[in-house]
Order: sequence, then structure tokens, then C-alpha cells
Amino acid sequence: MKAVHFGAGNIGRGFVGLLLHDAGYEVVFADVNGALIDELAASDRYTVHEVGVGARDRVVDGCRAVNSATDAAGLARELADADVVTTAVGPNVLKFIAPHVVEALRARGADAPPLAVMACENAINATDLLRDEMAALSGADEWPRLAARAVFANTAVDRIVPAQAADAGLDVTVETFFEWAIERSPFGDTPPVIADAHFVDDLAPYIERKLFTVNTGHAATAYFGFLAGHTRISDALADPVVEGAVERALGETSALIIAKHAFTEAEQTAYRFTILERFRNPDLPDTVERVGRQPRRKLGRNERFIGPAAELAERGRPVDGLLAAITAALRFDVPADPESVELGHALRTRGPVQIVHEVMGIAPGHPLEDGLVEAVAAAASAR
Repeated sequence: MKAVHFGAGNIGRGFVGLLLHDAGYEVVFADVNGALIDELAASDRYTVHEVGVGARDRVVDGCRAVNSATDAAGLARELADADVVTTAVGPNVLKFIAPHVVEALRARGADAPPLAVMACENAINATDLLRDEMAALSGADEWPRLAARAVFANTAVDRIVPAQAADAGLDVTVETFFEWAIERSPFGDTPPVIADAHFVDDLAPYIERKLFTVNTGHAATAYFGFLAGHTRISDALADPVVEGAVERALGETSALIIAKHAFTEAEQTAYRFTILERFRNPDLPDTVERVGRQPRRKLGRNERFIGPAAELAERGRPVDGLLAAITAALRFDVPADPESVELGHALRTRGPVQIVHEVMGIAPGHPLEDGLVEAVAAAASAR
């Protein structure tokens, strides 16, 4: 079995690539980072160091690497007989992956087993995004033929992979906890063999529970922690004021998750407790600046704050905790982060209503609009 994984960064090596390797796949990493690809190509192994309860070191060996920016032919050869294609590149980069997978499907024989395509990103239905980018690159007559040569399955992924030490090399430090949920139905009776993943009939509850608990909570901790002057995520959550603010936001998202899906209040409370304990792990050297980066994207319409707040407002439920987190995100002032700089410029030059409509994607008259306008105005005056 062979898997081509796009994205040889810390998440690719320390999570998806590791699980594929442990499932018995020959793993080929594809990336545009030439130095990283050269280092992977020159090495026959790297180690994933877990931290936390039950931690152990896990060696990944036998992997290969190809530069997807300069060696399209080499990548095509690797894709030609792959069983699985996965990604961990960020949702905005999927459009650059799409041409390679389209070409692979064009070259794939009609009798070959379908190529399993799974985008492992922090976004809802990321595989659908990749599939749509691929469909746009082929004609209306060609796409049904190409699509028949692949199986597209959405996934939900969860593992904290913090910024690594400067001298770590290819080794990656990760938390012990991980979850890789994959929708079962696209595969019928023959899902890929990935022992550490679990296949579910309905992925939506898992995606939303993760996005609106893990991602919302992590980012909220970063933004509240930044305003409180903390450097590390674990230190921020040890601050009772920050902890209380994060709990209020997650209490609201938990109410939405319970209302929409089959999770009980006890299940969601236990899940939320587990998530916050993960953030408190002092062995994870994660910083508020790393977790908080790209605040503009994280304030998008379907993202971790605006998405649940909009649904709660539509249901007439409280959103004060989420609005406080949104205000904190708007005040995330980090000159080294381009999106923070861009957001600061928008706050200085554009009115609150315009930001709510254009940056956050909330339509005029939406029940969340007034609260967001107030939040933007408050952030603009404080930043």
C-alpha cells in the first residue's frame, strides 16, 4: 500500500504521515519547501516524540519525499500507483494541490482501484473543497470519468502539534491525544486500512464538535491570553480570568453542539473537560502568538467564532462569551503576523459595519449583526 501526503510540515510528519506509516503504508511526502524535502530525502527516518500521559517515541522510517514545486514528473510517478492521497497544507492551498491530483486521475487506468482522496485540514468538508477545485480544472464531459476513478471522503482531524525547537530537525513533538475521523459512506464496504483512524456514518457532528470546541477554545485561549500578557497557552489557561472567559465561550458552543447533534450534555461536558486539560499540558511549548496567528481567517463566516455565534443568534441563544472572544481576536496585535497587521489596518480605515459584512460575512439584518458591530467598534477603540 502506498500513500502520497501533501504537506511535509509538523502536522504532516507528526500526525497524518505517522498514522499512515503505522498502518503499513509506504509514505511519500510532497511539499514545496525545498530544504525540508531535501532533508527528508537524505534521511531514512525521523522520530515523533509524544508528551503527556502514556507518552512514547515513535519512529517513522522508509518514507520518501518529492518537491511538488520543481518535480511535477516525479510527483506524477509517485501518484500513478498510490492507493491514498492525503493533505495537511491549509484549506487555502488545496487549489494548488488540485492540478496534481487531476493529472493523476487522467493517467490512472480505468481498471485501477479508485484513489482514496482525503483532505485533513482544519476546515469543514475540506475534501469537498479539493474535489470542487479539481472539477473546475476539467471539462463537464471529462469530470464524471475522472471522478469515477477516485473516492472523496471528508475527515475531521485533531492533534496539537506545537511550534518545534529550532534544533529539532525532522523530529516532531506532539501531544499523546489524537483523533482522525473519516466518513465511511463514500468507501462502501472497502474503506482504507488505517488502524488509528475511525470511520463514521455521519461526520458532521464530529467536525462541528471539534471545530467549535477544540479550535474555538484554542484560539480563544490565545486571544484572551495575549491580552492578559501571557506567552504560553498553558500559562494563559492557568489564569482564572482567561479560563473563565474561555469557559463562557465554550459553554455557548457546547449548547449549540448539544442542540444540533446526538451528543448528550454529559458527553459534551466530558469532551470539553478533556480539551481544556490538553491545553493545560505544560509539556507542550505552545505560544499564544502561534495559536492566534491568522486572526482574519479565524474570523471568517464559517469559522470557529462567527460560525457558531451566527447559529446561536439565529436560535435566540446567548452569544456574549463568543462576542468577547471575537473582540479579543480583533485586538490581537502582532506585527510579525500579516493577518494581524491587515486586520489592524482594516480597523483603522474601515467602519465596523463594513468589517462585519465583508470580513466576517454576516449579512445586513442578521441577528448577530448588531452584537458584532459593537464588538468591532470596541476593538477598534482599544487597539
